[in-house]
Amino acid sequence: MSSLDPIPARTLPATARAPGKCILFGEHAVVRGAPELLVAVDLYTQVIVRPSERLRLNADPEALEHNPYLRPALEAAGGGISPLEIRSVSRLPRAAGLGSSAAFIAALSATLAAGHGGMDRGALAQRAFTVERSAQGVGSPGDTSASVAGGYVSLNADANDGEPLWAVSAGEERWEVRRERDPGWVWVVAYSGIPRSTADAVRAVAARLDRPDGPRLLDEFARVAGEGISAVAREDRPEVGRLLGRNQELLREVGVSHPRLEALLEAAGPASEGAKLTGAGRGGSIVALPKPGREVELLRRLARAGAVPFAVRPSTGVELIELDERPSDAEAP
Repeated sequence: MSSLDPIPARTLPATARAPGKCILFGEHAVVRGAPELLVAVDLYTQVIVRPSERLRLNADPEALEHNPYLRPALEAAGGGISPLEIRSVSRLPRAAGLGSSAAFIAALSATLAAGHGGMDRGALAQRAFTVERSAQGVGSPGDTSASVAGGYVSLNADANDGEPLWAVSAGEERWEVRRERDPGWVWVVAYSGIPRSTADAVRAVAARLDRPDGPRLLDEFARVAGEGISAVAREDRPEVGRLLGRNQELLREVGVSHPRLEALLEAAGPASEGAKLTGAGRGGSIVALPKPGREVELLRRLARAGAVPFAVRPSTGVELIELDERPSDAEAP
């Protein structure tokens, strides 16, 4: 299955695997229409759905109350609250800014869609975002679109950049999603161990951008993200590194950095072209572009600084897989 093939019909039991994501440029400002660039990364969540006599998620019979994404995902699939046995396993740390909720929603939505006759990816991206937004109340469709599409994905980018994929909307808000060029790079992401709340951080930044200097900050976020998308496409590593640093300066200015993140950014400096926090901030993770040949050194530096680092590459989007391909990692959200 290619990253743009529709999700085929499949009789349950069925399983799907979806990637996490990393935001390279533009988090927070994307909510107000500025560009954003993300890459789907090869850290996956897998969901298995089987018919059952009762509804359970990871053996929890009260999952509808405990998991905020389960009820809207089941209702969006059109089958109501059906009795299903759902098992979810993941390599993505939770609340780490790496798209654990988006990957769970994309994998679950794809599996449910398969059981209801299949679905094209644009519709699946809209459904996954609607589910996530209904649970979190705020945010943009970048995470869920990256998990559905795979590879490098932009939102609100210049029309001359990338290949149009689909549009996603929420009320009067609308985001254009595009496929961007893959430069073939390895990235390093590192989880600080400090969990964060996307909704709280998004609301705090919204309040900051409503202040008198908000339009200036928003324009600068948009400029940096637009230039970052172009620099990645032309494989300009030094310029991408410089723009990562400038994006981090803006994220500090809107108040979403954290002392632990700053310590990790300092540790990454000698072995990276540039680095920044990724995701909502106030904890979570950083992303760094390694200097060529210094990937292992960068991983070691971040581990010594107390992070959980991963070397990641672009991943394919959500896909159905065979039932016997079962990972054995931690449960997803």
